[in-house]
Amino acid sequence: MACTKSSNRAMHQKLKNGGRLPSCSLIDSFSLTTSGVIPLYKMTLLVHSKKEDKKEEIKKDEKKEEEKKDEKKEEEKKDEKKNGDKKEEKKDEKKDEKKDDKKDEKKKEEPPACFNELQESYTNLWVFLDYTSDFLYYTDTFVRSRTGYLEQGLLVKDAKKLRSKYRLTSQFKYDIISMIPTDLLFLKFGFNNPEFRFNRLCKLPRLFEFFERTETRTSFPNMFRIGNLVLYILVIIHWNACMFFAISKTIGFGTDTWVYPNISHPEYGRLARKYIYSLYWSTLTLTTIGETPAPVKDVEYLFVIADFLTGVLIFASIVGNVGAMISNMNASRAEFQAKIDSIKQYMQFRKVSKDLEARVIKWFDYLWTEKKTCDEKEVLKNLPDKLKAEIAINVHLDTLKKVRIFQDCEAGLLIELVLKLQPQVFSPGDYICKKGDIGREMYIIKEGKLAVVADDGVTQFVVLSDGAYFGEISILGIKGSKAGNRRTANIRSVGYSDLFALSKDDLMEALTEYPEAKKALEEKGKAILMKDNLIDEAIANAGADPKDLEEKIVKLQTNLEAMQLKFAQLMAEFTSSQTRMKQRVTEMESKTPEDFTGIERIS
Repeated sequence: MACTKSSNRAMHQKLKNGGRLPSCSLIDSFSLTTSGVIPLYKMTLLVHSKKEDKKEEIKKDEKKEEEKKDEKKEEEKKDEKKNGDKKEEKKDEKKDEKKDDKKDEKKKEEPPACFNELQESYTNLWVFLDYTSDFLYYTDTFVRSRTGYLEQGLLVKDAKKLRSKYRLTSQFKYDIISMIPTDLLFLKFGFNNPEFRFNRLCKLPRLFEFFERTETRTSFPNMFRIGNLVLYILVIIHWNACMFFAISKTIGFGTDTWVYPNISHPEYGRLARKYIYSLYWSTLTLTTIGETPAPVKDVEYLFVIADFLTGVLIFASIVGNVGAMISNMNASRAEFQAKIDSIKQYMQFRKVSKDLEARVIKWFDYLWTEKKTCDEKEVLKNLPDKLKAEIAINVHLDTLKKVRIFQDCEAGLLIELVLKLQPQVFSPGDYICKKGDIGREMYIIKEGKLAVVADDGVTQFVVLSDGAYFGEISILGIKGSKAGNRRTANIRSVGYSDLFALSKDDLMEALTEYPEAKKALEEKGKAILMKDNLIDEAIANAGADPKDLEEKIVKLQTNLEAMQLKFAQLMAEFTSSQTRMKQRVTEMESKTPEDFTGIERIS
């Protein structure tokens, strides 16, 4: 038993130490089985299971360590990638910096034009236009040196005098400055330098002179003024657009919300978009009718302030000039409308019938639609008499020559009569004259149709048209006429008729200066009356009519009375002035020398 116990202890220790069981004899094994080998076997199984558990735990730990190592490797790879990306970003930044430096160098090399593409792409066109303008400038200078001038009312044509006169004018200096060949600098600095041609702006006074002369000579001055104003506005807007683009280029495209967008964008890099955008911004700013992006920098604020002030002036000039032009264009219409309104008010106040009121309004409508509202005397009153006569001859002489009694008259008398013709317009149904009326005017039909009608106003005997005339005999006052100075027919207007009227007083006033023409006209009138058997020859061949002598005496008496009245007024003024002078002299004589010394001291 002692042996077995000792052997069991040894086996336990070996098992604890992980050793193997020693080989034993059959007796020993039997003894082991009998003394508790089975429980030892169970213990060995437990030991083995624990070892396997430990191995599994070790494997799990190894897997975890391997997973951690893999994660570390992956993190290291990610860090390496990030570092590589950073290096690439740094390289890209360096490349961008190099590109920016190159752009800055290009900007320094670029010409000082606002829109470089326009300057560089069309260089040949600009050169052609520049030298075409130079040719016109030289031609204008030559013409200017050969332009005549008035001296003592005579036109000077001597070439030497013209050149010397031209040299004394201020325009000569401007012309010389504008012709300096500054273009030679293009050979050194290139053609893309338009600032070398700034001296050509000295020709601007010549342009303004052209505008002034054209405005005075054109037949449409109001339209020319409007076009001229629009041209000035477009030029100012264009210059302002160029300044906006130049400031944006200096600050940097797209650096803030106010400047022009970044030109790297394909839509904003086009030349057309650059100019149209700048022109749009300039138009909105100067006309102050739209919203634009707010400025950001001080330079931008100053530029916008200057633009707003300029825009206020431009807007005020536009409103003032356009308003004045429109009022001038409608001045005749406004004046004519005022006349119509006053007549309407009068007819309403006097309760004129609606039929007559409608006829009056239609008559005014005809005058306006046919452009016959102007008063010839009012229009021509500022002209000298000779020019008035020439215009009247050009307009009315052919019409006056159609009258038989005036066909062989002197030219001077015809001119006098032409100046006295009065245009008149008659509405449909108006009577120009009625049978039995006193004839105080003769009429010449310019346009329209007149009917000689019976007393009933319906039956028509004859229709008179353009160029016809009537009433010439009644204004001559021929002695022996059976009708006297009475009308012998009823004449009525068929439609709207334009007539020229010559009154008896105007004819007699003109004939006083032409007594021979007066006799000739009376002889022609007698011949016409004798042909129509409308004259009493006994009375016609008699001497002067006593009634005429009485009328002349009455006129002389009235004229003498008027002269006496004027003479009396002059004498009264003369006596009153004499009495005032006497009073002043007596006052001066009554004063003593002391009074004069006191006056001197006060002064």
